[in-house]
Amino acid sequence: MEFLTTSEAADYLRLGERKLYELVTTGAIPCTKVTGKWLFPRHELDLWVLSGLARPAGMLIAEPPPVVGGSQDELLDWALRESGSGLGSMSEGSVRGLERLQRNEVMAAAIHFHRLDASDDLTGDASVEALRAAPDLHDAVLVAFARREQGLVLPQGNPRHLHGLTDVLALGARMAMRQQGTGAQMLLDLLLKRAGASTRDLRRVETSALTGPDLAELVRAGQADCGIATRAAARSAGLDFVPLVWENFDLAMRQRSYFRPAMRALSGFLNERRLRQRAEELTGYDPSPAGQIRFAA
Repeated sequence: MEFLTTSEAADYLRLGERKLYELVTTGAIPCTKVTGKWLFPRHELDLWVLSGLARPAGMLIAEPPPVVGGSQDELLDWALRESGSGLGSMSEGSVRGLERLQRNEVMAAAIHFHRLDASDDLTGDASVEALRAAPDLHDAVLVAFARREQGLVLPQGNPRHLHGLTDVLALGARMAMRQQGTGAQMLLDLLLKRAGASTRDLRRVETSALTGPDLAELVRAGQADCGIATRAAARSAGLDFVPLVWENFDLAMRQRSYFRPAMRALSGFLNERRLRQRAEELTGYDPSPAGQIRFAA
């Protein structure tokens, strides 16, 4: 991320330095103080300007409801409550969340897309590519929430001795599935492809789970031998866990939403020590990227 000095930021915004200091004093402009000097992130200055863009009456856009759609996540659910943002949640999976964002039905979408590169390795930029390819999201911003661990959720003691998808396939273990369009199901499809298999080769549980905790409950109740979910979901259900990948878990939103009070309350909370402490308690999270802008259209 590129940072501007006070004089550079004033020139960039075509403001006097005195006016810039007034904005800093009132907390009206994004900035940070390092060793006694104010620094201004260029990306956030761009978003700050665009958030106040005036439009003719015929171009007024209805504000989306204060809801975060997309993927379910234990740490995110906690942060929405503890930040005082007033944001609700609607867990339907990454694809549906992004579709609702395009239709202006949610303020942000929690997403974790996956794809394989030419060497069949998982890449961490799939969510950026999904935003770039999404129609009607020419003003999109992707804010990092955390990196998190995905893997096999298993009964306590791992009675079938499953240590990866190879064991699941070889032993015919019952696999709990997520619905299509979820990041976890995309991840499973890609991991199977990398192993030269597909979901047709699995002994699948008929009922799909809406969220990671729902999947963990299927395993805990003995209706499935395993499934793909986060380490946090496994731990909350008192289940065993075999790690498979670390992934980016991000918040996608429109530029004009980035500076709305609800989203600013959540964004500010991402830098608090409480979030890091909670991430450590839940396990399976790396909150160090929280709040960073990973992509801006």
